[in-house]
Amino acid sequence: MNRRQLLMGGVSLVAGAAVASRAGAVSPGEALILRRIPASGEEIPVIGLGTSRTFEVGESAAERAPLREVLESFFASGARLIDTSPMYSSAEKVLGGLMTPDMHQRAFLATKVWTRGAREGREQMTRSGELLKTARLDLVQVHNLLDLETHLKTLREWKDAGRVRYIGVTHYTVGAQPELVKVLKREKLDFVQFNYSPLTRAAEKELLPVAADRGVAALVNRPFEDGALFGTVRGKALPAWAGELDAASWGQLALKFIAAHPAVTCIIPATAKASHLADNLAGGRGRLPDGRQREAIARAFA
Repeated sequence: MNRRQLLMGGVSLVAGAAVASRAGAVSPGEALILRRIPASGEEIPVIGLGTSRTFEVGESAAERAPLREVLESFFASGARLIDTSPMYSSAEKVLGGLMTPDMHQRAFLATKVWTRGAREGREQMTRSGELLKTARLDLVQVHNLLDLETHLKTLREWKDAGRVRYIGVTHYTVGAQPELVKVLKREKLDFVQFNYSPLTRAAEKELLPVAADRGVAALVNRPFEDGALFGTVRGKALPAWAGELDAASWGQLALKFIAAHPAVTCIIPATAKASHLADNLAGGRGRLPDGRQREAIARAFA
């Protein structure tokens, strides 16, 4: 086990999820791979759910029914972490309106603060809790580093008061990753969120190692490059060796590539379709690639 794995608390596989002798795709009932949050030791499944665009819908039953099905399947699988933001128009309201009391008991709800000013930040976070129908938010992140110092001061106060369990920062572009590194080195944080995929590997150079060294959980957004990742393999057959990794789709290969990095805590692909969710969840089960296999996956998407 290398230093990053030790710092991250390692990888937990429930119910023998990585038996090397098995071939082919894993069953939907198989347990998800778990990762530990360095700040606490709490475990969360390596596959979560994003809500950007997909949960930005109206009030009609027709618009919300597919999302209800997604949430039911998500929690039935044992998955927990859902990431949202006030930036995503109606997403917080829709998510809060669809979640049942039982879902709330299981959920790890992550949202963001995305405004300027201390008072405005407090008001926005209070409103997020109301929309999500929870008295205590699991994770609040400073979205795109906007007014960072102001909001971190408030978040630390809220964490001390028990209103927030974890705090963090986010961005979605490679260009912002050097600044994220600086923030991680300067501030004591629980989570950092950023983009990472088989096509976009800049985070491997410094951000992921620094997150591990600092004991910061890593959330990965844009794992499919907003869909562009699939354009690189359109019309290509899935490699025969994908079965060695219990992968039955290109999406699963991409997620397993990301999950195999020992500093990654949770990946948050967004979807509004239960079938896509099932495929994403399968990317968090079974065997993960070693270094050689990860490079083969990256080449396949290149």
